[in-house]
Amino acid sequence: MKYGKKYAESLKSYDRTKTYDAAEAMNIVIGNAKAKFDETVELHIRLGVDPRQADQQVRGVLVLPNGTGKTKRVLVIAKGERADAAQAAGADFVGAEEMIQKIQTENWFGFDVMITTPDMMGVVGRIGRILGPKGLMPNPKSGTVTMDVAKAVAEVKAGKVEYRLDKTAIIHCPIGKKSFGQEKLLENFNALMDAIVKAKPAAAKGQYLKSVTLSSTMGPGVKTTYSK
Repeated sequence: MKYGKKYAESLKSYDRTKTYDAAEAMNIVIGNAKAKFDETVELHIRLGVDPRQADQQVRGVLVLPNGTGKTKRVLVIAKGERADAAQAAGADFVGAEEMIQKIQTENWFGFDVMITTPDMMGVVGRIGRILGPKGLMPNPKSGTVTMDVAKAVAEVKAGKVEYRLDKTAIIHCPIGKKSFGQEKLLENFNALMDAIVKAKPAAAKGQYLKSVTLSSTMGPGVKTTYSK
């Protein structure tokens, strides 16, 4: 496999067969984030669960201690007082049926997260086929279907992330930007790992954490450990 020059150089900077402690792994990842933009640091965790089984799903939300470094655009589908509360909390877009129609007719997706109140789910459900594949469908489990829209908006703006198992039993999640530095990234790393360990399904048997890998947007993965 042919790698780019910077990527190839990064691979030579550490032992790919070795598993490093989190602090050392983080330093390697930061050192290898050589792109001209502020690369995102990502966490990839392979779990010893069967994603096909309903009782072995791992999913949740968490506000990272130091945020994600990315400002997410929030659309709130609500009416009346809830709409006013969302606006006051800093939502980028607020509306009801007219916003759903805008998405339908204009193919508009100028937002990263959609939050709605339970009474508006029927309206939102009309475009579920459009929102679902893009990962934008509101869900009570992710805190995006709620009566407290102001709190939900504040959490997203503060750096809330959703972690969920994919079909290959891996969780991929951003934990911040290279510019955060080692200390802040480690705080985010530990907070997310704590949450995932606590979310271990009762039905999961054997080794739960199969592998933990850190990487940056353009850099190679570095295997790391997690212990409490």
